[in-house]
Amino acid sequence: MGRAALLPLLLVAAAGRAGVSAAGGPEVRSLRGSWWLANGNGSVVLRGEVPGCVHTALHRRGLIQDPYYRFNDVTYRWISLDNWTYSRTFKTPFDDRKWQKVNLVFEGVDTVAQILINNITLGRTDNMFNRYSFDITSVIKEVNFVEVRFFSAVSYAAEQSRCHKAYSIPPACPPPVQKGECHANFIRKEQCSFSWDWGPSFPTQGIWKDVRIEAYNHYHLIYFSLTSFFEKSAQQWSLEIESIFDVVSSKPIAGLVTVNIPKLQTQQTFSVKLQPGEGSVVLLVNINKSSTVEAWWPNGHGKQTGYNMTTTFIMEAGYQIEKSSKAYFRTVELVQEPIPGSPGLSFYFRINGRPIFIKGSNWIPADSFQDRVTYDTLWLLLKSAADANMNALRVWGGGVYEQDEFYDICDEIGIMIWQDFMFACALYPTDQYYLESVRAEVSHQVRRLKSHPSIILWSGNNENEAAIASNWFSIPYADREVYIKDYVMLYVKNIREIVLTEDKSRPFIASSPTNGLESVKEGWLSQNPYDTHYGDTHFYDYSNDCWNWTVYPKTRFASEYGFQSWPSFSTIEKVSSTEDWSYTSNFSLHRQHHENGNDQMLQQIGHHFKLPQSTDPIKKFKDMIYLTQVMQAQCIKTETEFYRFSQSEIIRGEGHTMGALYWQLNDIWQAPSWASLEYGGKWKLLHYFAQNFLAPLLPVAYEDKGVLYIYGVSDLHADHKLTLRVIVHTWSSLEPVCTLAKEGVTVKAQSAVPIYKESIDDLLERCRNCTRKSCVITFCLVGEGGLQSPTNHHFLSSLKDAVGLEKSHFSASVSQQDDIYIFVLQTTAIAPFVSLDVGNIKGRFSDNGFLMTEQKKVVVFYPWEPTGVEELEKSLTLTSLVDVV
Repeated sequence: MGRAALLPLLLVAAAGRAGVSAAGGPEVRSLRGSWWLANGNGSVVLRGEVPGCVHTALHRRGLIQDPYYRFNDVTYRWISLDNWTYSRTFKTPFDDRKWQKVNLVFEGVDTVAQILINNITLGRTDNMFNRYSFDITSVIKEVNFVEVRFFSAVSYAAEQSRCHKAYSIPPACPPPVQKGECHANFIRKEQCSFSWDWGPSFPTQGIWKDVRIEAYNHYHLIYFSLTSFFEKSAQQWSLEIESIFDVVSSKPIAGLVTVNIPKLQTQQTFSVKLQPGEGSVVLLVNINKSSTVEAWWPNGHGKQTGYNMTTTFIMEAGYQIEKSSKAYFRTVELVQEPIPGSPGLSFYFRINGRPIFIKGSNWIPADSFQDRVTYDTLWLLLKSAADANMNALRVWGGGVYEQDEFYDICDEIGIMIWQDFMFACALYPTDQYYLESVRAEVSHQVRRLKSHPSIILWSGNNENEAAIASNWFSIPYADREVYIKDYVMLYVKNIREIVLTEDKSRPFIASSPTNGLESVKEGWLSQNPYDTHYGDTHFYDYSNDCWNWTVYPKTRFASEYGFQSWPSFSTIEKVSSTEDWSYTSNFSLHRQHHENGNDQMLQQIGHHFKLPQSTDPIKKFKDMIYLTQVMQAQCIKTETEFYRFSQSEIIRGEGHTMGALYWQLNDIWQAPSWASLEYGGKWKLLHYFAQNFLAPLLPVAYEDKGVLYIYGVSDLHADHKLTLRVIVHTWSSLEPVCTLAKEGVTVKAQSAVPIYKESIDDLLERCRNCTRKSCVITFCLVGEGGLQSPTNHHFLSSLKDAVGLEKSHFSASVSQQDDIYIFVLQTTAIAPFVSLDVGNIKGRFSDNGFLMTEQKKVVVFYPWEPTGVEELEKSLTLTSLVDVV
């Protein structure tokens, strides 16, 4: 796992990071490491790591239990209500008289704090997403004492809300089921840290990113970014390189900048002049036309080529800067055009001129405590997304702008990012002070992130257009105008304005869901942001039967939809005790933050499966967990397949669906949620299903008025002549009742076309001895050169009504082959939803939750940490639907 993309600022003459010092170069000294930490009255004093937060410091020192254990989210509420102070002393590692400017720089402070050095107040922080730089030139000494005095985020938010007297800004508090804190919308902090419907309330305090001293003369490079453009008429790729400096000198500084991309035989030198203050230099580099540029493509559509590039600044005064980075070439367009035969507009992405069906999920913070999110955590989660055939994730607006390494990995493995700004499910203030803070935040984040080819869209907020349009907060009609004005002020006149100035290389939408250009036309607030004829939609329905595809919106783009499930027993076990292990325990209710969530899962399961009746309480709990995962996987499979087969058709004015991002990819803690990856990275059955239902080539079946239709769905770039195999089994036998091979089926490139239709009555007639309840259909597409789709299934009745299902006798043998493990499964009968679980052993299977219709199946286990055959055999549990009694 190489670390690609934009490397940290590498100064030829840098101290600190690069470890070398040359005449005139800046001195950079990190203040990471061990700090003192004390609560408000000094009764708790300990050492804590920076970057870090109070909770993890207390936990590491053994002063509190795991904050995620049982009911600790409520028990430890006192931590975030106290005011903590971080402090340390440091020796100045250089002769401070040599430097024109010395700064104390915080990449991230969470959140409200007073910053002091040698008892002199430098300033205050109140935005977790901002970078803060304090000039300490006149106050730095040989030995310094730096303090960061935090103020409780919970108290600050309440105070800000109290001070906003003109009118209220809803919502005041989260629903009681979330056990959260109030007025999150009044503080520029990770919104879900005050609780969410899938996560706990841990409003952290801490220095959550790097902190350092920077000393320099003349000028200092602060931001460096590159964005690519393609001029169609000239068939010319170019790069826009922007460098932003802090220029200390009182006069402009002239110099030369040379940009070199050896692989593309491109080298250009520019004369530049840096103006005093914040000097910025924008260079346009045309790529040598005799070189072939390989574009950056999303996962499944091509390679993620990047080119090594060096930018050298040689100025009249001061030192030389040499900056190494990766240059990527890709274009993105969000296409909103009329569609023949359909009112409204399209809503799809063209990457490098090619329309791409966006398939993936939504990303939430991987932990309540950001310092626990390591490179390896991110790699595991993002690689799991790519391994399940995803090409995109939406970084949701109630969390954080992710760390650099998150986007580096996405660049490297081809995951496109829909990037929300951090505003979610609320209305927000727009007083001058608040807007200034947001402007600084947006400008910093866009400058920091815009070089990443993975980011294809900026989006202003999550669901706030819908909140006003659908009047979530019961605002009297007479008062609507003031909130609409605030909405436009924040997302359009401020955020959008800055994004368009800072980054001309990718589209911006104001909200999600939105009607796109139609919302703009209606003054940025459409009457119905959920309109299927425009923009994107979010859709949730827990009461209707999820196997019934007719309940789903035939939308242009499905950016959120989902169903809950419980994480596996091995994940829950780590944070619970024996008395918690039942579906109706206090713990199970406490962990469920979505109103009636546990009951909704039962209701959805009840449509198609028998509920567990075991008298052994632990078996019953494990059976419930298994059934929630089966239900979730089957529901989201049905819905996603519906979106995928709708991409090429318009039915009654609806269709051309070009995106499916289910809610949600990952978990913030161990609890029931919509995620397909559990906290810690373990794949739920849904994630295994996603690997199949997001496959580049897939046959999809659905029934309409007693007729079975099969579509060939393809993300491949060429048409293929294939054979469709349709096999019918009775539940009681591993021998097929009848098989059909339809040859010469054309599946068109990047589209979904009907390839087979037959009335169910005819099919049952053709396959003798079959009824809806006694038979099941499986089907796949096979082509030349090993081209093959996953095998899909279609149930003809609910499985609770299935006739002939027998308890099968499983056997499994495990063997090692290099660094993977081979599981050979044997069964004596057809087994639906066969689940392999190896408890706490970290890794994933090649397939899981499958319908086993053959006597033997080989499954591969890919370990994420060293393990062995014996350990795997001992930990293995095999479950199929028939084992649930």
